[in-house]
Amino acid sequence: MTRDLAFGLYADERGLASVTKLVEAAAAPRSARITGTTVMDPCPYDFLAQQWAVEHPGEDSGARRPVELRVRLTCSLRTWRSVRRTVIASLCPEGPHACAVPWIAL
Repeated sequence: MTRDLAFGLYADERGLASVTKLVEAAAAPRSARITGTTVMDPCPYDFLAQQWAVEHPGEDSGARRPVELRVRLTCSLRTWRSVRRTVIASLCPEGPHACAVPWIAL
């Protein structure tokens, strides 16, 4: 079955590539096949820019912009859930920190 993973991100090209690699790394050992990746720009995640400003006061956001990363996977629901959990845990490890790529899972 084909399923989508979707994340709203406030990222530049390097951050977008980093999150894409996290999805690929989470999918590979679970035999989930990535059949497509789409980046939607513009998207309704402007609030992530505010999150960046709060977590990184005084830092320039550079080329970051709000985007939606949608990755199409061919896998079971159980595998999709496992991949999603792994990516979320990688994006937001436990403990106090500021996100390198502000995000929201959809």
